[in-house]
Amino acid sequence: MIKKHYEYSVWLRITHWLRVLSITALTFTGFYLAFPFIAPALNGGEPTNFLNALMRSWHIIFGFLLICVTIGKMYLFFFDKESKNERASFWDFISPKMWIKQIKYYILIGEHTKLKGLYNPLQFIAYSTVYISLIFISLTGLILYIHVYHEGLGGFLYDILRPIEVLMGGLALVRELHHIFMWIFLIFLPIHIYLVVFNSIYGKKGDMDSIISGYKWEDDHK
Repeated sequence: MIKKHYEYSVWLRITHWLRVLSITALTFTGFYLAFPFIAPALNGGEPTNFLNALMRSWHIIFGFLLICVTIGKMYLFFFDKESKNERASFWDFISPKMWIKQIKYYILIGEHTKLKGLYNPLQFIAYSTVYISLIFISLTGLILYIHVYHEGLGGFLYDILRPIEVLMGGLALVRELHHIFMWIFLIFLPIHIYLVVFNSIYGKKGDMDSIISGYKWEDDHK
């Protein structure tokens, strides 16, 4: 019998969509800061609307939002009772049998198997890579931040982050790493959307709906 199962908590869904918003805004503003592609309006022959400063401000705002959401999501993963199904995905990840079944499913020669947790092994390793990238892009972003803003939070973090900057090879390399980690998200995004659509249509489990409603459809007899 097909039954509706509650899988994604309210906070998990909220943090998901806040990440989507933040990464979208950061990608747009980040590309502009690296390669300005919009000419500011001229007033009396001079650009006086400070478009670069505006883009930088929005980049910082959404950057700190992404940091807060990432910290919140990591807390939910490790400590939230409603996130226990996420933690249970680790056992599917370390199971060779589950890897084989999931690969057969994706190449259309097997059926979707019932998981112990929320994510199949491929999803688990993909999401783990994304969160590692989130940590590094946040860290490199903060290092770039302290070299522009020397008071307040920037001043507080300066002595803490400078040794990490040195370990990463200096400010120029930190900037390049920041861009590289952005491309990880840009590569991940279309693959993620494709697989969600694939699972929703081929697996008929309501994967696309679940990140909004929180519910998936499962066959209890499988």
